[in-house]
Amino acid sequence: MVWSARDELLDREVAVKRIPLAPDGDGERATREALATARLSHPAIVALYEVHSDDEAFYLISELVDGETLSRLIAADALSDEEVLQIGVALARALSHAHARGVIHRDVKPQNVLVPQRLDDGSPQPDGPLAVAKLTDFGGASLVDQDALTRTGDVLGTLAYMAPEQSEGLEVGRETDLYALALVLYEALSGVNPVRGATPAVTARRIGRRLPPLERSRRDLPRPLTRCIDTALAPAPAQRGTLDELRVTLEETLQRGLERTWRGTQRPGRRARREERRSAPTRADAARTSQQAVPEPDRAVRRSGPPELQSGLAAQQERSAPAVAGRPALPRGLWLGLALAAILWLLVSGRPGLALLALAAAAPLLALPRRSGPGWLACALAPALGLVGLAGAFPAIAGQASRWRERAAVGALGYWWLTLAEPLAGRRLWLGQPPAGVRRAAWEGSLGGGAHVLGPMLGLGLLLGAALWAGGAVVLPWILRGHRAALDVIAATTWSAGLAAAAPLLDSGLSAHALHPGPRGLVLGAILGGAISLAARSLRGPI
Repeated sequence: MVWSARDELLDREVAVKRIPLAPDGDGERATREALATARLSHPAIVALYEVHSDDEAFYLISELVDGETLSRLIAADALSDEEVLQIGVALARALSHAHARGVIHRDVKPQNVLVPQRLDDGSPQPDGPLAVAKLTDFGGASLVDQDALTRTGDVLGTLAYMAPEQSEGLEVGRETDLYALALVLYEALSGVNPVRGATPAVTARRIGRRLPPLERSRRDLPRPLTRCIDTALAPAPAQRGTLDELRVTLEETLQRGLERTWRGTQRPGRRARREERRSAPTRADAARTSQQAVPEPDRAVRRSGPPELQSGLAAQQERSAPAVAGRPALPRGLWLGLALAAILWLLVSGRPGLALLALAAAAPLLALPRRSGPGWLACALAPALGLVGLAGAFPAIAGQASRWRERAAVGALGYWWLTLAEPLAGRRLWLGQPPAGVRRAAWEGSLGGGAHVLGPMLGLGLLLGAALWAGGAVVLPWILRGHRAALDVIAATTWSAGLAAAAPLLDSGLSAHALHPGPRGLVLGAILGGAISLAARSLRGPI
């Protein structure tokens, strides 16, 4: 229990935390919290003033923070991304201060982070540059030089924020607090704790597994930021990086600014609630009660000996991955069903040749993931660009997808649809129709006519051309880093020129005697593609 009180001797408001003693009078947890907090003096850590005890309880008299817990702010979606990063910087500095003094917190979670009351203009109270957040509750801390309080096999903390080694009762260290801090940032930025399940047993089964990447659910955030947080959530402590690396990434992201990209969306309600918070910044109703941590149903019970329950549950496989905020997705069967309905409609309307080409266009959709977003529909831009003689710019568009497999798939599928669109449009879009081509009216009503049109397209030239576009899309983000504009211009020019030079040879199947003229709009498309790639990189920022 925590109360607000007034220190009459020093004329100041304080928080009084009462920790009942065990039936045998053992005050180990209170002693641990007092010893840990007494070592620390940092603007982002709640200061301990005095310690008193009687026969029933320990009393910790500490700084009174006028504000709210981070858990309440996350639940209300009241923080902007920039504020979350500022809180992350403050907590990283606080933990570094604690680690340097031999204190491992072991229970970093939103309920143990206090966000001081903001002023009317939205700025933090003038208590120092790191007063945007304060870490509290060191009752579960591990003291490096206090063996009696850090027995191997003890499990103490909150299940949904435990690092794997902590849940198994193994030795904890700085990497344990790094994992918990990264999980707090993940939750604050996405609105979801990917470890917490419907029951403690489900939560325990998720501990130690690879979590859904934040980079996937918040594609609008800079990649260095999301990748650093995802790295810090690695199951193996040695693979998480360091607390300083996370702090530097947060600080650099704040300095550059959170530039949004076209690929991502913010969590629903964030902007509206942020504006509501700015219009009513005061939180007087919770000012005196926020010092008390909110109890959780998944709070682990401290016990001695090997934690058999935790280690057993962690070894099991969770079939359903936790849901995370992300872009909308539909079942693959729905996309295939829509394509099949269009094909059947063409057959019923007496155009089996056209239905055959539609079937060829829809066949690659079988390779879609089980649930797929509408991003693959960008492949339709390839024929659209071909109509204006700029199809060569499409690899730059395909190169904006986040993962290399997506870039390759969009690039290859765009090339295939562009090839199929030429007989449909009855005009040259990229390669040009074969000399023996016939009018659409002559073949769309006959299945044999459709096969006659489709057959010449299938060959080595198609495979090599699709591979060229797929490879160009894959490597584009790797060669345009966004660190120096001059280097990006050179890289984009080289990339566009390379595609333009290779296209005629590969489109003809490496034959010295091409069966069709060179690609239409090759040079103008390459120029536009280079411009698109440079513009997209400048909007996303460096990687």
